[in-house]
Amino acid sequence: MSQAGAEIDYDAPRKSEDDGDVDSLEELQARGPVEKWATVDEEDVTAADEFELPGADLSGEELAVVVVPRQADEFVCTHCFLVHHRSQLASDTAGQLVCMECAA
Repeated sequence: MSQAGAEIDYDAPRKSEDDGDVDSLEELQARGPVEKWATVDEEDVTAADEFELPGADLSGEELAVVVVPRQADEFVCTHCFLVHHRSQLASDTAGQLVCMECAA
């Protein structure tokens, strides 16, 4: 303790020198909005746009995907719109086919 024998009231509100006078609500509203966001550094944005991962240049690549039409033993779920095998059918109510995953 810095002061010998002095009692400290720990329940008393603390005031620091930075607090100064408390402004009224009207004064705070008159000041306008406080800037909440830091400004964005344009150099950081430019650096992020120019950054490339090694081996990530796929501009010369072509994708070759064979699309197979829906088979007779498959259905399209009306909730997730994925094609499932008939064994995954949970309910068929009024033409609304629902897979087991969506029904759970």
